Amino acid sequence: MTFGAYETIVDDSSNEARGRERQALSIGIDRLERLQQGFFTSEDQVESLLYVRRLWAIFIEDLSHPDNGLPDKLRADIISIGLWIVKEADRLREEKSNDVVQLIEVNCMIRDAL
Repeated sequence: MTFGAYETIVDDSSNEARGRERQALSIGIDRLERLQQGFFTSEDQVESLLYVRRLWAIFIEDLSHPDNGLPDKLRADIISIGLWIVKEADRLREEKSNDVVQLIEVNCMIRDAL
């Protein structure tokens, strides 16, 4: 295999990974938007917030791995954002907050940057 062919495979798999991340974020955003509009039962609300929380826990774990190829500063910044998202999802689930707008906006910004 030539180096050029290898680069193509690596680029394709990273594009596929980003596509899966965008799709997972879109699902979470859709759930948060429906939650904002009041289209969920309390059980669905908890499931939606846990989905967002679990998704970001996976992202944070991946970003924390030493083999992650992103620059250290960017990784640290995204981890900080992820920790904030997890805390906000928990606050909403525990009914300590009812403002889901910022959570939607931040998730949209991250998704759109992928």
